[in-house]
Amino acid sequence: QVQLVESGGGLVQAGGSLRLSCAASGSTFSTTRIGWYRQAPGSQRELVADITSRYSTNYADSVKGRFTISRDNAKNMVYLQMNSLKPEDTAVYYCNAVYPYWSWGQGTQVTVSS
Repeated sequence: QVQLVESGGGLVQAGGSLRLSCAASGSTFSTTRIGWYRQAPGSQRELVADITSRYSTNYADSVKGRFTISRDNAKNMVYLQMNSLKPEDTAVYYCNAVYPYWSWGQGTQVTVSS
């Protein structure tokens, strides 16, 4: 079973940037489509960006042009570069496979102040 550890969150002012990292164990990582998800209080978890094993990327409309997802298969890592952050980006961010899911990690909190 793949284990996921997210890091890099924090408190930032609107317009600022953060880079999230996700470390994954397991041999299936490099062949799996991976996504970054977020969940704000009182909201459902949503997929904001994903990247295929061949490095094709997709983004939710709400983050397109501001977020960039990347991966390093040699290191079993996935990253999310977040620029021009907005208060509505405040959430706990998780990485995971794009269905079927692995076990969820603890996530990393991103808080954007106005």
